[in-house]
Amino acid sequence: MGRYSTLVGKRVQALYRTADVHLSAIGTLVSDSGTSVVLEDHSTQGEKEKTIRVEIPYQFIIRVSEIHAEPQRAKQIPTKKKS
Repeated sequence: MGRYSTLVGKRVQALYRTADVHLSAIGTLVSDSGTSVVLEDHSTQGEKEKTIRVEIPYQFIIRVSEIHAEPQRAKQIPTKKKS
């Protein structure tokens, strides 16, 4: 059983490091193998749907925490009306 198995299926934010850089990823925790976690996020732009998966080994994880807020979507820019 993995360290983060209670969060599988929930929306989480993972803070992790690569070399001297700290990064953040937000998505649904889809897997915890006991040695790494996998986050997945879906987005749609126009008619294209994209899926992003990130696998983070335990040794690089700083923190994984559940988030409850919905992701913010980009606001649509109003178009100028012709006079």
